[in-house]
Amino acid sequence: MMSIVLYGWVGFSQSPQPTVRLTTEPPISQILPFEAESTTPLPPVLLKLQALDAAGIPLENARIGLTILTPPKNPWFTTDFPIVEGTKLLDIEAIAPKGELQIQQMMPIRGNYQLLANVTPIAQNAFPPIQQTLTLSVPENWVKYRNFGILAAILLVVGLGGGLVIGGKQQIPAGEIAPQKVRLLLSGGIIIAIATLLYVNVSAEIAQSEMSMPMSHMMESKPTEKTSPIAQSQGLQVRLSGDVSATVGKTANLQVQVTDTKTNQPVTDVLLNIKVTPAEDEWIAFAYKGAPDAAGKLLWQEQFFDGAPHKVQVEVSPQPNAARQFPPIQVSQTIEVEGVAPPLSVRLTVLAYLTGIVVAGMAIGFGLQRRLFGRSRLI
Repeated sequence: MMSIVLYGWVGFSQSPQPTVRLTTEPPISQILPFEAESTTPLPPVLLKLQALDAAGIPLENARIGLTILTPPKNPWFTTDFPIVEGTKLLDIEAIAPKGELQIQQMMPIRGNYQLLANVTPIAQNAFPPIQQTLTLSVPENWVKYRNFGILAAILLVVGLGGGLVIGGKQQIPAGEIAPQKVRLLLSGGIIIAIATLLYVNVSAEIAQSEMSMPMSHMMESKPTEKTSPIAQSQGLQVRLSGDVSATVGKTANLQVQVTDTKTNQPVTDVLLNIKVTPAEDEWIAFAYKGAPDAAGKLLWQEQFFDGAPHKVQVEVSPQPNAARQFPPIQVSQTIEVEGVAPPLSVRLTVLAYLTGIVVAGMAIGFGLQRRLFGRSRLI
């Protein structure tokens, strides 16, 4: 009897189970993180989640919830957006009539993302709920390694040159604390440091002034905008609501609702086409196309990692088999996003790495010079 029970338990555990399948476009091996300095806009990643039963057949009339968590913090090898590390990037729950959820999402940083999928039936007890954690690995762009290698080589050469100068045989003039070459080296380093600080400060001021000019222009032209968070047409009301401001590292709550203006009842036989883009750029941060729930709503939480104002656009159109056909209705809302500077610990860590490369170069140069000087003395 024990053997029969054990055999049955093993067979049950090895039998096919309902699952959530993830596919991406482009393929996982070709996905790259967001590049702020890129000359051509990087397309977002198309994520396809499909709920399948034990036989591999799609589960229809399902409700799919998806939560995307960014890679965890790494204090020693930080990314371009350290504030985003270890946070929630997206949280959405949508109706999936054919058991499939498709979204477009820009991946801000490299690393392993966790996708928490939760599938439940619309009709009670139609199928058992599915909870599954998926992993999406995003490699770093090779250009970052190339640029870091070039910078490290330059710093190493600078340190090597300084080590060769300091390690040479030099006479200290009377009344001086260091040889002339060393004093010239230190003076040159100070001049370069001052020039770098001036360049950074002037660039920051120019960038701030350029940023304030478009923002003031946007604020002045805001009353003349044709789009708004609320629109009424063909007996329908579309309302886009939620947070009007956000902070990098935290999610903002957004919601779109479609109602009948005559009966004040929710409208569900429509399609919602949502697109989130920076106010002054062309790349897409998030996009989704699907139907609202039974209350005529779609709610989602989204993090704006770029630190710039974003525009949320929603287009409502009728479904092909809907009894009421109407021209698409559009609403939009601009979300002001507050950027967050990298933590002091991250900046100090990066500074320590760069300083360590220079010091290593100086140590190599000093050792080479001493070795050459020792050989010349023996000769």
